[in-house]
Amino acid sequence: MSGVNDIRSTFLDYFRKEGHEIVASSPLVPRNDPTLMFTNAGMVQFKNVFTGLEKRPYSRASTAQKSVRAGGKHNDLDNVGYTARHLTFFEMLGNFSFGDYFKERAIELAWNLITKGFGLKKDKLLVTVYHTDDEAAAYWKKIAGFSDDRIIRIPTSDNFWAMGDTGPCGPCSEIFIDRGEHIWGGPPGSPEEDGDRFLEFWNLVFMQYEQVTKEERIDLPRPSIDTGMGLERMASILQGVESVFETDLFKHLIDAASSALGQGPNQENVASYRVIADHLRSSSFLVADGVLPSNEGRGYVLRRIMRRAMRHAQLLGAKEPLMWQLVPALVREMGQAYPELVRGEALITETLKLEETRFRKTLVRGLGLLSDATETLKAGDMLDGETAFKLYDTYGFPLDLTQDALRQRSISVDIAGFTDAMERQKAEARAHWAGSGEAATETVWFSVREKTGATEFLGYETEAAEGIVQALVKDGKTIDSASQGDAVAVVVNQTPFYGESGGQMGDTGIISGEGFSIEISDTQKKADGLFVHLGKVVKGTVKTGAAVELKVDHARRSKLRANHSATHLIHEALREVLGTHVAQKGSLVAPDRLRFDISHNKPISADELEEVERMANEIVVQNSPVTTRLMSVDDAIAEGAMALFGEKYGDEVRVVSMGTGLHGAKANRPYSVELCGGTHVRSTGDIGLVRILSDSAVAAG
Repeated sequence: MSGVNDIRSTFLDYFRKEGHEIVASSPLVPRNDPTLMFTNAGMVQFKNVFTGLEKRPYSRASTAQKSVRAGGKHNDLDNVGYTARHLTFFEMLGNFSFGDYFKERAIELAWNLITKGFGLKKDKLLVTVYHTDDEAAAYWKKIAGFSDDRIIRIPTSDNFWAMGDTGPCGPCSEIFIDRGEHIWGGPPGSPEEDGDRFLEFWNLVFMQYEQVTKEERIDLPRPSIDTGMGLERMASILQGVESVFETDLFKHLIDAASSALGQGPNQENVASYRVIADHLRSSSFLVADGVLPSNEGRGYVLRRIMRRAMRHAQLLGAKEPLMWQLVPALVREMGQAYPELVRGEALITETLKLEETRFRKTLVRGLGLLSDATETLKAGDMLDGETAFKLYDTYGFPLDLTQDALRQRSISVDIAGFTDAMERQKAEARAHWAGSGEAATETVWFSVREKTGATEFLGYETEAAEGIVQALVKDGKTIDSASQGDAVAVVVNQTPFYGESGGQMGDTGIISGEGFSIEISDTQKKADGLFVHLGKVVKGTVKTGAAVELKVDHARRSKLRANHSATHLIHEALREVLGTHVAQKGSLVAPDRLRFDISHNKPISADELEEVERMANEIVVQNSPVTTRLMSVDDAIAEGAMALFGEKYGDEVRVVSMGTGLHGAKANRPYSVELCGGTHVRSTGDIGLVRILSDSAVAAG
């Protein structure tokens, strides 16, 4: 019963029997909390239920929530592999009461599960409570029979939980186990509390207050419960091992790495194996939830996690990319509990393989250049910031890797010099861009982009999200607020709205917040990755920094998806009927129609058009799934994906495939395979039947 998968199901089954709704884990990209980089606790998806903004059809819930702590405020990245319990990816088991039961029942439920369900010895357990929480202390005495010395009162914020500066908050009670004198450490509140002997494994939060202002705190009308148990910690306790990395799940992942490398861990290199196993989990789950490696925001944190693991693979002597080879082992271990891993296996594998192939080239080149640049330096010296920046800017060698590689030789890096070099380069780019003949109104986007960074696009996964207004622009100038009647351009940190590109029109919809609403009539992409929502304030006043809800017009987006997918089928059918010389020269994907521009040397006959229409509809009727993969441009084109004339592609591209060919060379092979960043239907049947209404010649050719 002590395997990770058994513990998860025992926990959820217990709470199901106790009248709790079992709710699926929410994605790692929080849709309802723009202040968080990644979901890092079970309560994140219930945040609006606790504050009363959202009603659910149940008042008790239980979840196994996938969580990531890397980047942002909660960042465990640099500790992973070197301590017994730090992980970037972990599972949080929790039970929640929304104004239903409170302290007494929460303590009783926890006590029965750990002593009867998991069979922990009562004399090894102890708890902490907030120093003024006499109520919780009394319930622990009554329910668990604890004496005063096993109920430790803690006066610090460790035992008082708050959602933020304002909002729900309350005291909490943590459950610890004493793992024995052979491990160093003291009980909570003692000078030796940082040791590993006393391990905290379950935190019960009693939400009973609302922090209205810094000074004022009032009672919540319906006190609630939020608890969190670390699944991996519980597994280490029940399996009798000192480190989470010695539990069954991690053993299997480390075994997979050992067999791929042809050697197992030893005292010197065990940290590298642990980093690889942990980072494999966080990378794979993030990709499965729609995050892809990039140089901005969440994608940049993912890239850092991936590359840290890949550097450790290289330290272990890996001659070929390693991470992608371990994905089947992870899917075997966790795919049943998290089916998104099974669905995303191909995308995860290809993303890891592509990233590691590129990174190995970067690493070899970068380490060579670094060793040339530092051959005269000795321990205690500092590498100048200019050289570190050149490595980053010209060769794609990140600063943290330069630091990591030099740490072994006790050489530091001049961070201030690095930052200066980066600022200088931005100033030059600005000057160059301002002189490139763009309209004056457009130059504003460059400074906005520099201040806010690129917008995080969530629209492949969802049509609604929450965000923070980062900039408002009117008549080519940034403004602090806009009121009813104003035409305004809005930039938000993350958005589900698609910005016009690749022929597909930008999304429309509503952006709203407390006391205001903006009707969005178009979304455009500006200045390298900035999504600009163009609209009119229809109610109230919006200010920069405001929290907003973004909702895409679902019906219009559905029509755009269908029409965009239809262009792919028509493109392929035209090539089959008229010949492979046919190339797309442009398109318009609107909600009510689509237009497709091609190169062809003579008029198209009515029979040919009818045949194109028939072939496209053959694929529609198949109702086969539309799949997306991430690849390098060269690999994608080598596999036969069509790249479009005049489109600029990054190093990595989305490859969209649909349908199975029925005739000729295409028989039983993917029908349409194109490089495309647009939004598409899930299955070809969702397109609906295709009808060609007219054709006309635009110009010769």
